[in-house]
Amino acid sequence: MSLKSRFDHSAEHFRMPHNDSDILSLMSERIISWFPEIPREYVILCIGTDRSTGDALGPLAGTFLQESKPKHMNIYGTLHRPVHAVNLQESIDTIKSNHRNPFIIAIDACLGRNSSIGHIITEKGPLQPGSALNKALPPIGDINVTGVVNISGFMEHSILQSTRLSIVMDMARQISSILNRIDQRLTYNPSPSVVIPKEQQVKKWTV
Repeated sequence: MSLKSRFDHSAEHFRMPHNDSDILSLMSERIISWFPEIPREYVILCIGTDRSTGDALGPLAGTFLQESKPKHMNIYGTLHRPVHAVNLQESIDTIKSNHRNPFIIAIDACLGRNSSIGHIITEKGPLQPGSALNKALPPIGDINVTGVVNISGFMEHSILQSTRLSIVMDMARQISSILNRIDQRLTYNPSPSVVIPKEQQVKKWTV
């Protein structure tokens, strides 16, 4: 669970209400524009726990994405196998061991202003998990995607427990749909386990 500042300091930052009719196309385009030019393995790291309604956004998104059977994304963090504060470093070590120079998209819930509840936010750069609960956890991710599930400022643990499941479910499904849309635009290049956006590929002709 992260915490979003009241002010945006990064130019590489994009946010939309989760129920905006254009969010799938616009947010997927923004995220894929941040993908590396040199192909890397793509890893989706969904952080959170199924023991707290507000903090279940990550595991729900990971589960929904896994159910869509993406071809080019490796998923860590689901309802059955959540990645949370206790095992985050172990999960990061596993990712780095299993994948060569992975490009990581980190997913997490966050707290913010009342007017921001229901917004999905994506940024180029690492996620700082646990910041809303003053936990010292390692930053992770080349890109991060967060969903504002409730208001910040006081009694964060209670706020997370009393967060409506409906909005968490809706945002998790939307995040999963955005990532699945991106996955459909990826294809394998000749190197094993490495994918590259189709629009970045160059056709080679033989004569």
